[in-house]
Amino acid sequence: MRTLSKLTQLLAMPYTNDKRIEMPNIFVTREIPQPALKFLQEKADVVDVNPHDRILEHQEFLESIARRDGVLCTLNNKVDAGTLDAAPSVKVFANFAVGYNNINVAAATERGIVITNTPGVLTDATADLAWALLFATARRVVEADEFLRAGHFKGWAPMMYLGADITGSTLGIIGAGRIGTAMGLRAAAFRMNVLYCNSSSNSSELDGRGARRVEMDELLRESDFVSIHAPLNEKTRHLIGRDELARMKSTAHLINTARGPIVDEVALVDALRNSIIAGAGLDVFEDEPAMKPGLTELKNVVILPHIGSATIGTRTKMALMAAGNIIAVLNGERPDNPVNPEVFDQALR
Repeated sequence: MRTLSKLTQLLAMPYTNDKRIEMPNIFVTREIPQPALKFLQEKADVVDVNPHDRILEHQEFLESIARRDGVLCTLNNKVDAGTLDAAPSVKVFANFAVGYNNINVAAATERGIVITNTPGVLTDATADLAWALLFATARRVVEADEFLRAGHFKGWAPMMYLGADITGSTLGIIGAGRIGTAMGLRAAAFRMNVLYCNSSSNSSELDGRGARRVEMDELLRESDFVSIHAPLNEKTRHLIGRDELARMKSTAHLINTARGPIVDEVALVDALRNSIIAGAGLDVFEDEPAMKPGLTELKNVVILPHIGSATIGTRTKMALMAAGNIIAVLNGERPDNPVNPEVFDQALR
């Protein structure tokens, strides 16, 4: 039996690309589109897929990846230092997402394990869904649909389900990366004023369309719609809390298709219940899949089960990208989308 110190030394060895895995053994933690699964089956000796139509319990996850070479995982799979130690043969975790807050990247890098993601391909689908939420909450689409289905519609009325104006209003974008920029560019069709705040640099695409980069306080005060597109990290956790919600217009709507913990969900429930803001559209939740008490009881929030990238074309592209990343690493090659490229820098030293 290896001693703990020897195992730790083995796991800490940097990634090297001088050897390929001749007979790759891969585990996929949820069913993925068939083209990507077929690709993996053509390239690997063993490809096993979670047979359950549910998220694996963590112990099930650990048992499933213990002797694998590569793992295609989702945001629901926690890959921390303990997970990495339980799967010493894994060379790559390919995350089926753009975000990777479910993975301890630093711990993976220390062990020479490659982490990849799927950027770019879900930009349009997620921006489109953010707009769907904006329209649904502004124009009270879900409320009106339920009203009609319940048999309450007796004819047109001047004051029935009055919503918020969209065209000509002000859209505030928190995080002007790929998806946030796509969100802002779509606003031109509705002659909206666009404000954005960004943690890094200006968005030249948005600036070229007349958008203005502002500080968070101004964005919250001036926007009729605030759409979140920032990554989740320690700086953005609860970025939108009670104070921030209080700075927004009482007629404003909050849209979140990024990550749930960016918003203090308890504070949001209180703000919606007490008309501090007018409404919200959420595709993500703080303790997903659970929601904070009271959220589902509110009529002024539209809630969706994390379907931002859920189009046939987008999910197929994501799956093919993740599959390609795995096979590249197991072939001793650099993948297209490494989150921790320093692993390869270590190997070249």
